[in-house]
Amino acid sequence: MLDRIETIRHQFARYRTLEERIDHAFEAMKELGFGTMIYDYTPVPMDSDGHIAIPSLMKLRNISSGMQEYWCDRGYFLIDPVQLLAARTSVPFFWDYEAGADTRIRHFVTSETEPVARYLLDHDMSAGVTVPIHMPHGGYATVTGTLAQGATAGDALHNIADFGLLAQVFHEAAYQAYADTVPGLAPVQLSAREKQCLRYCADGYSAKEISRLIGRSIPTVVFHLSTATKKLGARNRTQAVTMAVRYGLLDQPEAAYRHTGIATTKN
Repeated sequence: MLDRIETIRHQFARYRTLEERIDHAFEAMKELGFGTMIYDYTPVPMDSDGHIAIPSLMKLRNISSGMQEYWCDRGYFLIDPVQLLAARTSVPFFWDYEAGADTRIRHFVTSETEPVARYLLDHDMSAGVTVPIHMPHGGYATVTGTLAQGATAGDALHNIADFGLLAQVFHEAAYQAYADTVPGLAPVQLSAREKQCLRYCADGYSAKEISRLIGRSIPTVVFHLSTATKKLGARNRTQAVTMAVRYGLLDQPEAAYRHTGIATTKN
């Protein structure tokens, strides 16, 4: 198994760019009976309210670019039963949107998700396999292949282990190709003080009010807010707060800060 993983790694290492590595993964997927490929990544799978997040990166192969508009711009990603399940599991799974299909996504199929099923059925992508990848720092990706013409559910289940291994090694190679170059995709590390100031900002406090609450000068508060804004790649404080909430960075309530005594610690 180790030799096989290293072999796949070496194959991806021959390609330098993200697009080339995606192309190589898709060619390997076709040999396993898959006709399309969907790859997406977001820094966190869910926001602070427990809702899945629109991916920061989405790449398609052998699929109309219109799917990206529907899933990202129109919000189909948020109601896609495959994604709702993938955000909650770490095991590769087979799914099927055909009426009466008994797969793991059935618990998420409702009248609200019907537009997703209709789109996939209309575009001959009614069944496939998805591999969820939850990274140690909170990043989250899925690699999906839909069945090629003539392939069956039995074929997909027979190849699901090979597909899962390929997806995991592919994501490792893909992430290396874009993590440090695409703004907003690399994991953001905020200090406890930056999180605290953003949390108060999210609660509607001004820099002057925050300075009084945490016992620091106004310039110090402004500095922490500005630094956090730059780290997040935001245009202003409002956007910084929105992004920090989306990335799950402000999930600790202010009561917890006061309880731990952080408001009285030194900078």
